[in-house]
Amino acid sequence: MKKQFKIISSTGFARPATLLVSSARKYTSKICLEYQGRCIDLKKSPDQSLREVMLLGIKPGSNFIIWAKGTDEHRAIESIEEQLSKKNLLIN
Repeated sequence: MKKQFKIISSTGFARPATLLVSSARKYTSKICLEYQGRCIDLKKSPDQSLREVMLLGIKPGSNFIIWAKGTDEHRAIESIEEQLSKKNLLIN
């Protein structure tokens, strides 16, 4: 399952990245963030995943894709979307 998101947070990508990494760890599915041809596994160690996501340099207004593959992929994507929306960090 894939879903495209657009970041609207004007403060940068640190908060959304932290939410993505912490949300992904709750699920058994493989969950990745795809941006400009690069794919980051959000299920690595939290520090490593966060560092790799931040190195992508995602800016406000940028589109990126979150995809999940596994038994709870739908729940994972819905939860990530809900968490980011609740914090007013994205447009989907």
